[in-house]
Amino acid sequence: MDMKKLLLFLIFYNIVNCYSQTSEEYFKRGYLKDSLRDYHGSIADYSMAIKLNPKYADAYYDRAIAKDELLDYIGVIQDLNKVIAINPHSANAYYNRGVAKVRLQDYRGAITDYNKAIKDNPKDADMYNNRGAAKANIKDYRGAIEDLTKAIKLNPNISTAYYNRGIDKIKLKQKSSGCLDLSKAGELGNEDAYDMIRKYCN
Repeated sequence: MDMKKLLLFLIFYNIVNCYSQTSEEYFKRGYLKDSLRDYHGSIADYSMAIKLNPKYADAYYDRAIAKDELLDYIGVIQDLNKVIAINPHSANAYYNRGVAKVRLQDYRGAITDYNKAIKDNPKDADMYNNRGAAKANIKDYRGAIEDLTKAIKLNPNISTAYYNRGIDKIKLKQKSSGCLDLSKAGELGNEDAYDMIRKYCN
Protein backbone atom coordinates (compact mmCIF):
# COMPACT_ATOMS: atom_id res chain seq x y z
CA MET A 1 0.00 0.00 0.00
CA ASP A 2 1.53 3.36 -1.07
CA MET A 3 1.62 6.41 1.19
CA LYS A 4 -1.38 8.15 -0.41
CA LYS A 5 -3.60 5.08 -0.03
CA LEU A 6 -2.32 4.55 3.48
CA LEU A 7 -3.14 8.15 4.44
CA LEU A 8 -6.66 7.83 3.01
CA PHE A 9 -7.12 4.56 4.88
CA LEU A 10 -5.99 6.22 8.12
CA ILE A 11 -8.50 9.07 7.63
CA PHE A 12 -11.27 6.53 6.97
CA TYR A 13 -10.11 4.48 9.97
CA ASN A 14 -10.28 7.56 12.22
CA ILE A 15 -13.82 8.37 11.02
CA VAL A 16 -15.06 4.81 11.56
CA ASN A 17 -13.41 4.52 14.98
CA CYS A 18 -13.82 8.09 16.26
CA TYR A 19 -15.95 6.89 19.17
CA SER A 20 -13.89 3.80 19.91
CA GLN A 21 -12.18 3.73 23.30
CA THR A 22 -10.58 0.28 23.21
CA SER A 23 -6.87 -0.25 23.66
CA GLU A 24 -6.84 -2.41 20.50
CA GLU A 25 -8.19 0.43 18.35
CA TYR A 26 -5.61 2.88 19.69
CA PHE A 27 -2.90 0.29 19.05
CA LYS A 28 -4.05 -0.30 15.46
CA ARG A 29 -4.18 3.43 14.78
CA GLY A 30 -0.70 3.81 16.25
CA TYR A 31 0.55 1.08 13.93
CA LEU A 32 -0.94 2.89 10.93
CA LYS A 33 0.73 6.15 11.99
CA ASP A 34 4.04 4.29 12.26
CA SER A 35 3.61 3.25 8.63
CA LEU A 36 3.24 6.95 7.76
CA ARG A 37 6.32 7.78 9.88
CA ASP A 38 4.15 9.90 12.17
CA TYR A 39 6.06 8.72 15.23
CA HIS A 40 4.81 11.44 17.58
CA GLY A 41 1.25 10.49 16.61
CA SER A 42 1.86 6.77 16.99
CA ILE A 43 3.44 7.29 20.42
CA ALA A 44 0.34 9.21 21.53
CA ASP A 45 -1.91 6.35 20.38
CA TYR A 46 0.26 3.64 21.95
CA SER A 47 0.23 5.67 25.17
CA MET A 48 -3.57 5.71 25.14
CA ALA A 49 -3.62 1.95 24.54
CA ILE A 50 -1.31 1.50 27.53
CA LYS A 51 -3.43 3.82 29.67
CA LEU A 52 -6.44 1.61 28.96
CA ASN A 53 -4.46 -1.62 29.33
CA PRO A 54 -1.25 -1.23 31.42
CA LYS A 55 -0.22 -4.83 30.61
CA TYR A 56 -0.30 -4.31 26.83
CA ALA A 57 3.19 -5.58 25.98
CA ASP A 58 2.85 -5.03 22.22
CA ALA A 59 1.96 -1.36 22.77
CA TYR A 60 5.03 -0.83 24.95
CA TYR A 61 7.18 -2.61 22.36
CA ASP A 62 5.90 -0.65 19.37
CA ARG A 63 6.11 2.60 21.33
CA ALA A 64 9.76 1.77 22.04
CA ILE A 65 10.42 1.26 18.32
CA ALA A 66 8.76 4.62 17.54
CA LYS A 67 10.89 6.30 20.23
CA ASP A 68 13.98 4.77 18.64
CA GLU A 69 13.08 6.54 15.39
CA LEU A 70 13.05 9.80 17.38
CA LEU A 71 16.45 8.95 18.97
CA ASP A 72 14.88 8.75 22.45
CA TYR A 73 17.03 5.86 23.64
CA ILE A 74 16.25 6.33 27.33
CA GLY A 75 12.56 6.12 26.44
CA VAL A 76 13.24 2.99 24.39
CA ILE A 77 14.89 1.31 27.37
CA GLN A 78 12.09 2.31 29.73
CA ASP A 79 9.41 0.85 27.44
CA LEU A 80 11.35 -2.35 26.82
CA ASN A 81 11.79 -2.73 30.58
CA LYS A 82 7.98 -2.88 30.74
CA VAL A 83 7.83 -5.46 27.95
CA ILE A 84 10.38 -7.64 29.75
CA ALA A 85 8.51 -7.30 33.05
CA ILE A 86 5.38 -8.61 31.30
CA ASN A 87 7.19 -11.20 29.16
CA PRO A 88 10.64 -12.15 30.54
CA HIS A 89 11.34 -14.34 27.47
CA SER A 90 10.94 -11.66 24.81
CA ALA A 91 14.16 -12.07 22.80
CA ASN A 92 13.29 -9.05 20.64
CA ALA A 93 12.84 -6.82 23.68
CA TYR A 94 16.24 -7.81 25.09
CA TYR A 95 17.84 -7.41 21.67
CA ASN A 96 16.42 -3.95 21.02
CA ARG A 97 17.20 -2.83 24.56
CA GLY A 98 20.77 -3.93 23.85
CA VAL A 99 20.79 -1.85 20.67
CA ALA A 100 19.61 1.21 22.61
CA LYS A 101 22.30 0.65 25.24
CA VAL A 102 24.97 0.51 22.53
CA ARG A 103 23.77 3.87 21.24
CA LEU A 104 24.23 5.18 24.78
CA GLN A 105 27.70 3.52 24.86
CA ASP A 106 26.67 1.11 27.62
CA TYR A 107 28.44 -1.81 25.94
CA ARG A 108 28.58 -4.13 28.94
CA GLY A 109 24.88 -3.63 29.61
CA ALA A 110 24.18 -4.30 25.93
CA ILE A 111 26.18 -7.55 26.03
CA THR A 112 24.12 -8.72 29.01
CA ASP A 113 20.93 -8.04 27.04
CA TYR A 114 22.27 -9.74 23.92
CA ASN A 115 23.16 -12.79 26.05
CA LYS A 116 19.54 -13.06 27.17
CA ALA A 117 18.22 -12.51 23.64
CA ILE A 118 20.51 -15.22 22.24
CA LYS A 119 19.47 -17.65 24.98
CA ASP A 120 15.86 -17.37 23.80
CA ASN A 121 16.69 -17.11 20.08
CA PRO A 122 20.02 -18.83 19.39
CA LYS A 123 19.74 -18.84 15.58
CA ASP A 124 19.53 -15.11 14.88
CA ALA A 125 22.68 -13.91 13.09
CA ASP A 126 22.05 -10.24 13.88
CA MET A 127 22.14 -10.92 17.61
CA TYR A 128 25.59 -12.51 17.39
CA ASN A 129 26.73 -9.76 15.01
CA ASN A 130 25.67 -7.02 17.41
CA ARG A 131 27.08 -8.78 20.47
CA GLY A 132 30.36 -9.17 18.62
CA ALA A 133 30.46 -5.45 17.85
CA ALA A 134 29.72 -4.62 21.49
CA LYS A 135 32.52 -6.93 22.66
CA ALA A 136 34.95 -5.19 20.31
CA ASN A 137 34.02 -1.88 21.93
CA ILE A 138 35.30 -3.19 25.28
CA LYS A 139 38.40 -4.61 23.52
CA ASP A 140 37.34 -8.25 23.87
CA TYR A 141 38.46 -8.96 20.32
CA ARG A 142 38.65 -12.73 20.70
CA GLY A 143 35.10 -12.84 22.04
CA ALA A 144 34.01 -10.54 19.22
CA ILE A 145 35.59 -12.78 16.57
CA GLU A 146 33.86 -15.83 18.06
CA ASP A 147 30.46 -14.12 17.88
CA LEU A 148 31.03 -12.75 14.38
CA THR A 149 32.04 -16.22 13.18
CA LYS A 150 28.74 -17.58 14.55
CA ALA A 151 26.86 -14.77 12.78
CA ILE A 152 28.57 -15.66 9.48
CA LYS A 153 27.73 -19.36 9.89
CA LEU A 154 24.07 -18.44 10.35
CA ASN A 155 24.09 -15.87 7.53
CA PRO A 156 27.04 -16.09 5.10
CA ASN A 157 25.96 -12.83 3.40
CA ILE A 158 26.16 -10.56 6.45
CA SER A 159 28.79 -8.07 5.26
CA THR A 160 29.14 -6.19 8.55
CA ALA A 161 30.18 -9.39 10.32
CA TYR A 162 33.02 -9.96 7.83
CA TYR A 163 33.99 -6.30 8.07
CA ASN A 164 34.05 -6.20 11.87
CA ARG A 165 35.78 -9.59 12.11
CA GLY A 166 38.42 -8.38 9.69
CA ILE A 167 39.14 -5.28 11.79
CA ASP A 168 39.22 -7.33 15.00
CA LYS A 169 41.65 -9.85 13.49
CA ILE A 170 43.95 -7.06 12.35
CA LYS A 171 43.94 -5.67 15.89
CA LEU A 172 45.06 -9.11 17.08
CA LYS A 173 47.90 -9.09 14.49
CA GLN A 174 46.09 -11.60 12.25
CA LYS A 175 46.58 -9.37 9.23
CA SER A 176 46.33 -11.93 6.42
CA SER A 177 43.07 -13.47 7.68
CA GLY A 178 41.68 -10.05 8.59
CA CYS A 179 42.35 -8.69 5.11
CA LEU A 180 40.57 -11.67 3.56
CA ASP A 181 37.52 -10.87 5.71
CA LEU A 182 37.64 -7.24 4.59
CA SER A 183 37.82 -8.39 0.97
CA LYS A 184 34.75 -10.60 1.49
CA ALA A 185 32.91 -7.69 3.12
CA GLY A 186 33.72 -5.60 0.05
CA GLU A 187 32.44 -8.34 -2.27
CA LEU A 188 29.17 -8.25 -0.31
CA GLY A 189 28.79 -4.52 -0.91
CA ASN A 190 30.46 -2.95 2.13
CA GLU A 191 32.24 0.04 0.57
CA ASP A 192 33.99 0.96 3.83
CA ALA A 193 35.90 -2.32 3.60
CA TYR A 194 37.99 -0.98 0.71
CA ASP A 195 39.08 2.02 2.76
CA MET A 196 40.30 -0.38 5.45
CA ILE A 197 42.02 -2.57 2.85
CA ARG A 198 43.92 0.46 1.56
CA LYS A 199 44.83 1.40 5.13
CA TYR A 200 45.88 -1.98 6.50
CA CYS A 201 46.38 -4.50 3.70
CA ASN A 202 48.67 -2.92 1.10
